[in-house]
Amino acid sequence: MIAVLDYGIGNLRSAEKALVHLGADACLVTDPEVVAGAQGVVVPGVGAFGPCADALHRSGMREAALDAVDRGVPFLGICIGFQLLYEGSEEAPGVKGLGILDGTVRALPPGVKSPQMQWNQLSRVGSSESVLLAGLGEQPWVYFVHSYAPEMTDAVVATCDYGGPVVAAAERGRVCGTQFHPEKSGAAGLAALSNFVSFVDACANGAPTRASTGDPDRPSNA
Repeated sequence: MIAVLDYGIGNLRSAEKALVHLGADACLVTDPEVVAGAQGVVVPGVGAFGPCADALHRSGMREAALDAVDRGVPFLGICIGFQLLYEGSEEAPGVKGLGILDGTVRALPPGVKSPQMQWNQLSRVGSSESVLLAGLGEQPWVYFVHSYAPEMTDAVVATCDYGGPVVAAAERGRVCGTQFHPEKSGAAGLAALSNFVSFVDACANGAPTRASTGDPDRPSNA
């Protein structure tokens, strides 16, 4: 079962529907105890970093998410859910993210229209194989709606060009994240989600597989 965390921020069903469309046993989950039995976890997110971080904490899903990462459960953050994987955001100074990935979420480059609300092409970063982007081609088109994005780190596997390179996807250990919305990105987005479902299945069946850049330890600020 893939648990799509429902932490009260609205509009989470599109990610669940996309996963079910692909044949995954996915469902919205409001009970942190149910997350403990999941073979995969997805954290969508819309809106702003601060309210989403607060909702994740108040719902009890923050600890459930960290526990899932501790147990090596494949984990996918989408849009604000991706940003929550980081230590914090310029959008909400002083508000802690999950700290699973190093770095801070930054505003889009000066001089561009914010939010970026459009289709854009991905450019691969690094030479490591990517779990999410396998088979998608070198520059697939995907859909973005955001005003902030994580800073460049060694976990980044793809960027888009929007006033300069903007982080679009990252992977570390069994943790993956996309700044774009795969559930709104047509065939390329569904292919990325299908790759995640296959990754969940492989991990659940004991295959020695992982994402691109090592295994994350639980952060000291969790």
